[in-house]
Amino acid sequence: MIGEPPRLTIVKGAPRPTKAQIEALQGVETAFLCDAMGGMGAMATPVAPIGFGRDLDCHAVGPALVADSGPSDIIATLAAVNLLTPGDVVVHAAHGYQGSATIGDQLSGMLKNAGAAGFVTDGPMRDYAGIVSAGLPAWCTGLNPNSPFTSGPGTLGGRAVVGGCAVATGDMIVADRNGVVVIPYADIDKVIARVQDVQKLESELETKVKDGFCAPLDIDAMLADGSAVETG
Repeated sequence: MIGEPPRLTIVKGAPRPTKAQIEALQGVETAFLCDAMGGMGAMATPVAPIGFGRDLDCHAVGPALVADSGPSDIIATLAAVNLLTPGDVVVHAAHGYQGSATIGDQLSGMLKNAGAAGFVTDGPMRDYAGIVSAGLPAWCTGLNPNSPFTSGPGTLGGRAVVGGCAVATGDMIVADRNGVVVIPYADIDKVIARVQDVQKLESELETKVKDGFCAPLDIDAMLADGSAVETG
């Protein structure tokens, strides 16, 4: 083929969240962040903590480094080991392909050694026991022992759609046992401000529920204003 693409394209110049922005999101529950973003922002349900968090405590907060390796390929994620900044969450775009693993225990260990804060993919992983031993928090769609390739083409440092969410390098990833949330880079400060109000409201509601509250809807008021009707 004339003009075959390079096996690997490295995109430079992505913005990076500040240390203060990253610290402000440490320990914040993903559900609160979704509430702060209008009820949205999380990847699709199949992208879940590996083993559902039974054996590996999966929490990660950090800038996305998008490795778009494509179906059944890992070339961009291999490059991420060399080029990531410590604290990055490597987001491997498998384009939803479920026929082979993305990474296994050895590459998980390499990413951990390089300083990655976590690994997220819309494909499966493999070598469960070794991944747990490596200790890198990971989110994936399950397990599959088939091997990926390194043929390319792949792109590191760009953007992709992963788990139904558009993710660009430099966006914030906050992930816990409930799932993976993507905060667009331009919205980070706005979400940080909003989530403080969400946390306050949630704390107040939690206190009420513990005290016996069990009337989330004011049915009488809804009947009075016509937003609810009685029949029969």
